[in-house]
Amino acid sequence: MRKSIIASVAAVSVVAAIVVAGGRPAGVEAQGGGTIEAEVKYNGKPVVETLKINKDTEVCGTETKIEKVAVGANKGLANAVVSVAGAKGASTARKGVIDQKGCVFVPHVVAMTPGEIEIKNSDGILHNVHTYSTANPAINKAMPKFRKTMTEKLDKPEIVKVTCDVHSWMLGWIAVMPHPYFGVTGADGTTKIENVPAGKHTIEVWHETLGKQTANVEVKAGQTAKVSLEMKGK
Repeated sequence: MRKSIIASVAAVSVVAAIVVAGGRPAGVEAQGGGTIEAEVKYNGKPVVETLKINKDTEVCGTETKIEKVAVGANKGLANAVVSVAGAKGASTARKGVIDQKGCVFVPHVVAMTPGEIEIKNSDGILHNVHTYSTANPAINKAMPKFRKTMTEKLDKPEIVKVTCDVHSWMLGWIAVMPHPYFGVTGADGTTKIENVPAGKHTIEVWHETLGKQTANVEVKAGQTAKVSLEMKGK
């Protein structure tokens, strides 16, 4: 009889263990991440400056456009950094890459987590990369035509301005973010942020000319949350 009872208890224990193991994916899903699809619009007109060029014209051309506020179809605002404010707990690294192509920084705004950034020179002419920052040491290095790439470090979160001392019109931005939950809007003003922890969050948008704006969004595990913001001209 005693052996029978022990066997029954053991069987129950095994079944309980199986139930717990079988229920584990639901727990993981509940704690898992979701996706944020963000749309950023601008209620004004594009702000674009056209400059004449008389240096390295064989590569740079004879004029360039500086888009301080780039607006695409359906009033979509390009080059805005969208991030989850105050997000913590993730260690996924996202390396930055920025190129100098046609005497323009490509992309105009690059976002990354603290760490290495790869700086390219696809032009085959002399450039001088010069960054302006407060938390990170400034970079001020020449990239002769034979130097196609170099790797630098930006270890602390901040927005870093980058210029070229050889071509004064060149301007770009490096957004060093404290976590991997961010995206940069494309020409249509949209971006997608994946694997965001479930819960209620504040979305922050940064733009070089228009400043910052926030919005609230709730993310559910395995689902996509959509959020739309409209930035106003100053």
